[in-house]
Amino acid sequence: MNPPEQKRVAAGVLLILAALAAALVFSATSSESSGPVPVALRATAQYNDLAAAKRDGFGVLKDKHGITCIAMDGMPSMAMGVHYVRPSLVSDGVVHVSTPEALVYEPTTLGLRLAALEYVVLQAAWDAHHTRPPALYGHRFALTAAGNRFGLPAYYSLHAWIWKPNPSGEFAMWNPTVHCGGTARR
Repeated sequence: MNPPEQKRVAAGVLLILAALAAALVFSATSSESSGPVPVALRATAQYNDLAAAKRDGFGVLKDKHGITCIAMDGMPSMAMGVHYVRPSLVSDGVVHVSTPEALVYEPTTLGLRLAALEYVVLQAAWDAHHTRPPALYGHRFALTAAGNRFGLPAYYSLHAWIWKPNPSGEFAMWNPTVHCGGTARR
């Protein structure tokens, strides 16, 4: 092959490689914008404003002792935060990535900041129509038995820390970087 032919072949190879690279970038970008996390982010962005959550029917959840900022028993440095729940969604027997039943806010010196979404469904409502526990984001929900700190019947739940990173994992229940402190507990 003479030098001009080599240049044409090399240019053709470069064009093919550039087209492949563009296709890979497009594929990665389109899957990132249409997966469950981007869908949930878009659906809940308005709730970075707590007033918007309240207008949409989310109300603060207190445990049986009136505590609103939920920390792990015996480990106050491991917490979830303050939950705002839409009760009608908890009892409807349905889970969907774009309609979380609860919004979890982290107490900060500037007020409450959206940190996570929580998907919650009563076990009886779910089990009436399904043979397996619910799952979203490729993760199976945890089961909390009746007699829990909220006085609720048994329920399935899954936290999604999509608004604040969680070193324990994006779908872990507790976040070691969220702290309730003394003032946000009641």
